[in-house]
Amino acid sequence: MKKRIEVRIEGMSCINCARTVEKSLKKLKGVENSQVNFTKESALVVYDPSITSLNKIKEAIEKAGYIYGGIYKERFAAHPVKEKESLRRDKIRFITGLSTGIPLMILGYSGIEFPFQLKYLMPGISFPVFIFVSFPIFRRAILSLKNMNLNMDVMYAMGMGVAYISSLMGTFNIILTEDFMFYDTALLLASFLTLGKYLEKKAKGKTSESVKKLMELKPDIARVIKNNEESAIPVSSVKRGDIIIVKPGERIPLDGVVIEGESYVDESMITGEPMPVRKKEKSRVVGGTINKNGVIKIRVTAVEEDMILSRIIKIVREAQSTKPPVQRIADRVVSIFIPLVLIIATSSFIIWFFILHKTLLFAITTFISILVVACPCALGLATPTAVTVGIGRAAELGILIKNGEVLETSEKARVIIFDKTGTLTEGKPGITSLIRYGIDERTLLQISASLEKNSNHPLGEPILKEAKKRDIELLKIEKFQTHQGKGISGIIKGKKVVMGNRKLLEDKGIKIEKDIKKQIKELQESGITPILVSMDKKLKGIIGVSDTLRSDAMEAIKELKKMKMKIVMVTGDSPATARVIARRLGIDTVIAGVLPQDKSKEVEKFQKNKEKVIFVGDGINDAPALAKADIGISMGGGTDIAMESGSIVLMKDRLMDVVSAIQMSKKVMKRIKQNLFWAFIYNSLLIPVAAGLLYPFTGITFKPELAGLAMAMSSVTVISFSLLLKRYIPPAKRKEWRKR
Repeated sequence: MKKRIEVRIEGMSCINCARTVEKSLKKLKGVENSQVNFTKESALVVYDPSITSLNKIKEAIEKAGYIYGGIYKERFAAHPVKEKESLRRDKIRFITGLSTGIPLMILGYSGIEFPFQLKYLMPGISFPVFIFVSFPIFRRAILSLKNMNLNMDVMYAMGMGVAYISSLMGTFNIILTEDFMFYDTALLLASFLTLGKYLEKKAKGKTSESVKKLMELKPDIARVIKNNEESAIPVSSVKRGDIIIVKPGERIPLDGVVIEGESYVDESMITGEPMPVRKKEKSRVVGGTINKNGVIKIRVTAVEEDMILSRIIKIVREAQSTKPPVQRIADRVVSIFIPLVLIIATSSFIIWFFILHKTLLFAITTFISILVVACPCALGLATPTAVTVGIGRAAELGILIKNGEVLETSEKARVIIFDKTGTLTEGKPGITSLIRYGIDERTLLQISASLEKNSNHPLGEPILKEAKKRDIELLKIEKFQTHQGKGISGIIKGKKVVMGNRKLLEDKGIKIEKDIKKQIKELQESGITPILVSMDKKLKGIIGVSDTLRSDAMEAIKELKKMKMKIVMVTGDSPATARVIARRLGIDTVIAGVLPQDKSKEVEKFQKNKEKVIFVGDGINDAPALAKADIGISMGGGTDIAMESGSIVLMKDRLMDVVSAIQMSKKVMKRIKQNLFWAFIYNSLLIPVAAGLLYPFTGITFKPELAGLAMAMSSVTVISFSLLLKRYIPPAKRKEWRKR
């Protein structure tokens, strides 16, 4: 049996580091797949525990030259502390380098002739600062080279190393002259590279804030009632079946069912529902939500690791670690990028110095600038940052996207298939008409409900519910019999009662008048299922039962049509009933009379025509179709079955959230493409400038320290674009969220 885990990885400095770890993990026997997310500093690993182990995964990460940080769940709480400390150290390094580098730069540009002794003080002043600021970069570069990994730290180290060594050689007149004394360049370059890492870490930390917010929803303490006494204990110690009390303003510690009291509960962070929801006896509550105004007692139904909030966090975290196929473009480019940059930088040096006979100083400057400005970090961050922020934002809106591939597939999907019962409709039939023939309503309900109490058919529920509502006493049934697909029969007070469809009554020799047949047909054409009731071979009445449309079904279908989606409805109902529902909703394509297990075959028919298919179901009997579709959207209101079914789970049973999910996916994909575009443009424009392409025409050159600053800004720009998704509300949700 395959196992999925997410582990932390420390020490990665660029996208190439992530690729190195990914390759190392994939080489392990028993590892089916590994996806390393540089933004989250984690790896999602799918492996066979009978072949490999967590210890071997740890060894593979360390062999690649990086630090294994434990299973994500174990380390999550401690990580922000380490992150803050790392940010503080980077900030100190940057300020130290800047405060030394700027005075040296001013001295260099002032044109002052250095006295003999002062010239030799320069390395003494700059050396300790340079080592302090650049040490992390050199350390990572050495580690990378030891592991045969050519990454951007190696490039940075080369650039800074060449700048500083050239300065030393110029100071002591070893081959080079005093013209090569650019200690300020080496220091400012190291400082701006450190600033880049600082800003990148800070911005990357914000991309996973949605999961951190979800983690913060978990209360630490629960008030448990035992032997009529209330005691506060850790949530981890609470067991299934325990009774807990929650007071106004407190978070509900765990999932459960209200057994006493009434209150409104704010479920917005779990379900995306902006308005508080009324909870009373037998209402289901979710751990992490806020009790607003009343005291309620709850029977716990799930311990900490099984509660819906914990499962949501796991789904979101794993989804943020997956890659949409578009990432492969960036991966391919990055894999050849660094060797290509080395070739360009070396060629630039050779052309300027040996062919065009420019000064050695000019040639070295272009060499260093190219090495620094060419960092593909922006390219590597373009996709994972948008995926991390987008999936987290979707979770805040009550839409769980289980993997990154869904984002790209949704953009290409043009066919959306809806299950009818429980998806387009409420799935809860009700009595819409009672037609009597020589019998009163109460008697008709009494004999039909008495018969139905022995049946478990869904259409019998509204009849039993109505009889209970009217306080009708049920009668004893003898010789109860089920007629598969047709109805039921039995004997009540010595009289034979037959109840079901028209075919059953005709098979039993019960005559149906022509005008009654017309009534039956009219009911069917209006989407109502007629249940015929007869006693002693005489028709006594017709009970009309109909499933009601969801309140937002028409609006959702209308919005999907605007998105140029082909909408299909699939149902097990008769064609006549199905067409009525479809006509009311404006759905043109109807596939009726389909058994639950055959719905996946209908999905496959569209896929054979090269169509990308979205299937929307209730997550109960639609699992095969949800799995078969390119995207399965499960409407389960956070039920266990819904969490397991489909690649998108809607935490609220709203059809408009189907529209929101598609809009969210398209928005994230649009942002990914924008990020990739700007990352490509950045490198395409600045590498030629750094190589001196503009110099013959404008005299413009690109100094290494400015190249370092530009490199930092490119990564921060891409991350900032991704962070804009944190405020995005899909158009389909805006009306609902304005009510907040």
